[in-house]
Amino acid sequence: MIVALLGLQLGSLIAPAYACGCGAMIPDRNQRIGVDRETSAVRWDGRTEQIVMRFTVRGDAERAAWIMPVPARADVTLGDPELFDTLEDLTGPEYRTRHYFWPRSRDWPFDLSTTDGASAGAPLPGAADVGVVGRERLGPFDVARLTATDPKALSGWLEKNGFELSDRLAAELTPYVERKWEYVAVRLAPEGSATDSGTSSGPALRGDLTPLRITFASTELVYPMRLSRLAQNPQSLGLYVLADHRMEPRDDIGGSRPEVTFAGGIEGTEDASLAALTGGRPVFLTALDQEFPEPSRIDGDHELRAVADTPYREVVYTDRLLTVGDGIPVWILTVSGTLLAAAGVVVMVRRTRERARTEVRSAV
Repeated sequence: MIVALLGLQLGSLIAPAYACGCGAMIPDRNQRIGVDRETSAVRWDGRTEQIVMRFTVRGDAERAAWIMPVPARADVTLGDPELFDTLEDLTGPEYRTRHYFWPRSRDWPFDLSTTDGASAGAPLPGAADVGVVGRERLGPFDVARLTATDPKALSGWLEKNGFELSDRLAAELTPYVERKWEYVAVRLAPEGSATDSGTSSGPALRGDLTPLRITFASTELVYPMRLSRLAQNPQSLGLYVLADHRMEPRDDIGGSRPEVTFAGGIEGTEDASLAALTGGRPVFLTALDQEFPEPSRIDGDHELRAVADTPYREVVYTDRLLTVGDGIPVWILTVSGTLLAAAGVVVMVRRTRERARTEVRSAV
């Protein structure tokens, strides 16, 4: 039993296929790679879909392959890293200050602390059932665009090119083969990190990788997710959708309920990276977050539909004690004023009574 358990544990560490947001990441044999975060921006105009994605990876792999199914012939180019910084700024929460009157536990006289508490090369040989429709070197990526009539043939092609697919991953590709989808197969191998023969000679793949931009014809907005069901750990999806209207998934496909973190119209020209994606035209931007605590429950791809263009933006409030002048709490002034006024009333009442008594004595 102990030997069997050790075998299972070691097997899980040898060249695992790490599913990510819309594809499968496969390292060299005996190496590991993990995707900490995949951020994707999707532009859809009703006819053409563009997906720009950026991976943040970790592990000891110097080379890795990544496979993404696409419904039509795809063009692949490098994306602009600044795009995601721009989208993050556009969709970030609005910060507001909310004042309160009475002191709380962190305020004087309850707390005397001073803090406010805010917190390329020539194509390699392939299998007979796999067609290589294009191959190019894009920065650190060796990109091949493939057709396949058999998932096992696709697995064989990748093996001939230095990568190994598990039987489970080959099985998950079957629905895409039946629908005659094509594939983008990307070899992540920074220049100087490994040779075409697989000899390691450089640093591991770590940190933020250069974004990839994939463009294909599509009359429906679809985001491939099925391969993520192979993930061994909970998955998180962050998605920016730029379209004519607010777009939301038709269902949760086995994850938690998708959360809209931003929805609103933008000019599409906020910077060059965004204008390159929108064509410089106004669009409706929807930001979505979704968690997949049990990836094995993912049962399909995300299909997104247009809904009412209701704007939404998260508001983060900072509560502060209401003050005036040089930070004098209003409650102190109010209480002091009230006490002074009350004292004045008492004095006036007493004087009035004394005056009345004096007048009575005088009359007597």
